[in-house]
Order: sequence, then C-alpha cells, then structure tokens
Amino acid sequence: MNPLDTSSDPRPAPNAAAPGTPDREVAEFGAVHLEVTDLGRSTAFWTDVIGLVLRSESQDEVELGTKARTLVTLHPGAQTGFLQGHSGLYHLAVHPPTEADFARILLRLIRVGWQISPTDHIMSKAIYLLDPDGITVEITLETPERLLEFRMDDNGPSVIRQDGTRSSGREPLDVRAVLAALPDDDTTLPVPEGTKIGHVHLYVGDLEAAYDFYRTFGFNQAVWAPRFHMGDLGAGGAFNHRIAVNTWQGVGAPQSPAGTARMRAFTLRLDTHERLDHVLGTVDGPIEESDAGFLVRDPSLNTLLLSAN
Repeated sequence: MNPLDTSSDPRPAPNAAAPGTPDREVAEFGAVHLEVTDLGRSTAFWTDVIGLVLRSESQDEVELGTKARTLVTLHPGAQTGFLQGHSGLYHLAVHPPTEADFARILLRLIRVGWQISPTDHIMSKAIYLLDPDGITVEITLETPERLLEFRMDDNGPSVIRQDGTRSSGREPLDVRAVLAALPDDDTTLPVPEGTKIGHVHLYVGDLEAAYDFYRTFGFNQAVWAPRFHMGDLGAGGAFNHRIAVNTWQGVGAPQSPAGTARMRAFTLRLDTHERLDHVLGTVDGPIEESDAGFLVRDPSLNTLLLSAN
C-alpha cells in the first residue's frame, strides 16, 4: 500500500456542526477532573513537579492551574491506582505557551528526578510521565509549523518535516536543544498565563461511535485509522490534535470502576451557544444540567461538562 495522507480516506459526519477556523476553534478545554487516592500527594505532584498554581483547596476538591484559570481539579475517593483494561482517560495534556515555558517544566522534571519520556512528534514536542496514581500526563509544546504532511501506511503513521525528510513522529526529543531556550535556570516559577489543557486522548470501547460523537461537535477529521484502532480530531486550528480516541484497551472495554484513580470528567467550552444547542440536540443519552453547564457522556461513557463561551 502506498503512503496516504489520511485526508484521502474521509469518514462521513452527517450530523456534524460547522467546523472551526484558524481564528476560532470549535472549543477550548476547561478543567480536567481527576479522582485520586491521596489529595495531598497529588497536589504536591501538580504544584512541585509540573508547576501548576494551587488555586483553592478543601476536603472535597483541589483546583490547580494558572493564577487565573483552573486546569486540573482533584477529587478524593479512589482507593487504588489507575487500572489498565478500561475505557477512560489515556492522557491529558498541559500545553505551555512558549518553548521557554516548556523547557522550564522539562528542567524541573529533570531536577526532581521524575521518570519521563521526552518525545518529538514533529507537530509537537512532548514529555510523557505518570502521576502518583499512574495516570498519564503529557506536557506538550505545539509546533505545527515544523510539519508538512502526515501519512499513514501499513507500518503506521509517519510525518514529513517541512524540509521533506520523513520521521516516525516518535523520535527521542533533543533535550539539550530544548533546554537551550531557557533564559535562566529558575525552576521555582509556576506555569504562566497562557498555559492550558490543549488536548485529551481517550480510551474508548467503540472507535466508530466515539469518533462520530465528537465529529458532531464540529471537530474535524485529522486521522481516521481503524486499522490501527485509533482516530484523531482537530478543532479547526493549525494544531490538528485536540481529541484523540483509541480502542487499545480492547473493543467494548468498560469504564474504569469506582474506587480507582481515573478521570471523572473533562470540560469543553464550545465557541457558540448555537454549537452547544446543536450538540445537546444530538446527544443520545441523559443530559444533566448544573450551574457549570451540561453533563453528557460519550458512547464509551466518558463524561464531558459542556458550556459555551
């Protein structure tokens, strides 16, 4: 099979809302809610290791993020760590705004001795690590300007750099080059404003159903690769990777059971109330209204909190 740009294998999306644009993406992420085994330990991880700001804390929840925006909300209740074999969160990704900010997090991780996997995806630079409960966290620097083309063949995905050379998209990151972007070596500084939850990657039990569900929001097809049990969706901007889904935990994988460390919900703020109305009108399942928005579930029962800007 010849390499193909995945856009040549489109998947229909009959109920899709209007797509986003480079100037206005379909949605932005709010807080990701995590159930953890030890609030204090997880709070220390997010503040001392990642560099988030402690915004508020109580016995029931801890909010962390930038000074102005919550990115992660921790909830007690888990008795055991993250379990494989279930639908739910594969990873959440914190996106700092600049390479210097990304480098500062990298240096802090190195200094505290946290086990990491720095990876160059070409379209992004990434650092993968596990939180204290085994939940995967990604730190992502968006670099779509380095990507010319994404291809898929029988060996899996590959990417073409702007200079025409090919990459697996899974190469080791040049750590020295990243650290060279630092203006200083102060790792006590928290993450700056502009840091955001930039994408989530989900384990699902039904690839087609999950992909089609998120297409109804207006997310565009970035990768549709059922042979590799995964799909990826963009929101209209240059960085074409906002929600990804896969069945790598098994077709029909059930949700993680109560009492395990897991994602409780993730928040999506849609760009318009018209888009929100469209999505709510196509949801096949219960909708719970709250002061913060509308709780819905995707076909694999991953919970979303929806609102509109």
